[in-house]
Amino acid sequence: MTLNVRVSGELQEFVTTNIGADGRYENVSEYVRDLIRRDMDRADHIAFERLKAELQAAFAAPDDAFVPLADVEDVIRRGRERLARPR
Repeated sequence: MTLNVRVSGELQEFVTTNIGADGRYENVSEYVRDLIRRDMDRADHIAFERLKAELQAAFAAPDDAFVPLADVEDVIRRGRERLARPR
């Protein structure tokens, strides 16, 4: 994939200070790839923290809060209903 991105002003100055002999990256492509990787890591971290919070809440729930489920379709239906609820 090839991306064409135009930056100017303050953004251009910031990118320029981060590439080349005095910067952390050899070129703009390397810089952009690193930014994308960091954003992927951030998204993974957010998803993990969300999952961890859900599991902590589930393990903290009293035993009578658990409801037996009939089958896989019941699990999927309940999950979809839960996702459809406003947060």
